[in-house]
Amino acid sequence: MEILEWIQNWFIQNCDGEWEHSDGIQITTIDTPGWDVEIDISNTSIANIHVPWILNETNTQDWYGVKIENQKFNASGDPGKLIYLLGLFKEMIQKIEN
Repeated sequence: MEILEWIQNWFIQNCDGEWEHSDGIQITTIDTPGWDVEIDISNTSIANIHVPWILNETNTQDWYGVKIENQKFNASGDPGKLIYLLGLFKEMIQKIEN
């Protein structure tokens, strides 16, 4: 299953009449340049997990970072990393749920 289809299905499964009215899923660009992904995980099985900021940087054109804090999954990366960042989220969810 393609990552966008998976994220779409995950979003649908987590809509409960309230969660989607708050933070939900936010994908924005940053001026580095790159992507920033923030996903509210407050109603998920990983809501209470804390992962400090982990930065993986080969150079200024090849980098990403990820953390889980305050019931939010946050990931940022270079312009070519959006699919990878969403994939990290999927991987974390599936590891915890299985």
